[in-house]
Amino acid sequence: MQRELIDRVAQLGPRFAERAVRHDREASFPVQNREDLRAAGLLGICVPRAQGGLGADYATYLLVSAEMGRWCGATALSFNMHVAASLWAGEIADALDMSVDQRADHDRKRSLHFRRMVAEGRLYAQPFSEGGAAAAGVAPWGTVARKTDGGYVVNGRKIFASLAGVADYYGVLCTLDLPGHAEGGTRDDAMYLAVPADAPGLTVQGDWDPLGMRGTVSRNLEFTDVFVPEDARLMPEGLYAQAASRFPHMFATLSPTYLGVAQAAYDFTVRYLRAEVPGMPAVKRRMYPTKQHAVAEMRIRLEAARALMLQVARDARIDPDTDTRMRLFAAHHSIMEGANDICRLAVRTCGGQALLKSLPLERLYRDSRCGSLMLPWTAELCLDRLGRECLYQPDEQDEVID
Repeated sequence: MQRELIDRVAQLGPRFAERAVRHDREASFPVQNREDLRAAGLLGICVPRAQGGLGADYATYLLVSAEMGRWCGATALSFNMHVAASLWAGEIADALDMSVDQRADHDRKRSLHFRRMVAEGRLYAQPFSEGGAAAAGVAPWGTVARKTDGGYVVNGRKIFASLAGVADYYGVLCTLDLPGHAEGGTRDDAMYLAVPADAPGLTVQGDWDPLGMRGTVSRNLEFTDVFVPEDARLMPEGLYAQAASRFPHMFATLSPTYLGVAQAAYDFTVRYLRAEVPGMPAVKRRMYPTKQHAVAEMRIRLEAARALMLQVARDARIDPDTDTRMRLFAAHHSIMEGANDICRLAVRTCGGQALLKSLPLERLYRDSRCGSLMLPWTAELCLDRLGRECLYQPDEQDEVID
């Protein structure tokens, strides 16, 4: 099954790569790619087979995502936001603790969302960042959902919201405003609600003109008294906090995109040095030892990053132990930073022509730089968490020094 799904993406890939040039320049979303993914049945890739989807598990999805990133990083990154909704509500939710009533209610509600993805071809997004500490997992969400008759009223703001203005539903992470909590909700009161794009009170705001990943169109979302029914829940009330802490591997679904970008940079460099780039003079550059050494170094780093991603796929489980969690932080950091380093080597090795916008390397370099900045696990946060877990036992504190 893994090979067949990777091949589906590979068949779409050349079209994705061709369109990437225009959408990068325009900072516009590749709508045709979305239609191709829908026609290929890939919007339901991680929807369980019992719900009409393809039933791909977490490990399979990582491999498919890496292949997509090889052709268009912005499409792969946006697609991840869609797939996240089916993984949280599907494979991950199935492993969590729920009462019998909770599970029955969740099964009924997620069937609605899965039907939209599979039968209706609806695209989901996952607005995460707010510009504060919530997206890093150290504070409650500033976006708030207040319970009302028949559903919830959502107020707040999200930034860097991939698929803004393109998605059919926004899987909004917010905090449940509970009566009697004068100081507001906690992280344990997190909610995950699918807000329709046409809901009254939801607006898309701001410009989108970033360094890289321009085709994700990650503008801002403003929620002003937005009502959603109870069926909007993608997980039962308060369960997202359990999912986030017990299945941290979910936050590493961003890194395969960047592994794919690094693969594309390597592929181009090989074609360039072999004089196989269409439209360029047939001048081979492969005979120089410096070029050979650079390509060898790129390949070594690429294989190291791929091995780390495969280890993440093998390790993924509910309640990973400390060593597994540390491997996860190390792998995520290494892939994100390593992707940019491979692209850096590609630009240096191919020389001045690599800077031309008529060639893909400068876009790949810009896209690759974005990975280490993405919450919830930026490169800096990975170092912070890994360093602490290396040196401290759970609940261990230092003595206060006056």
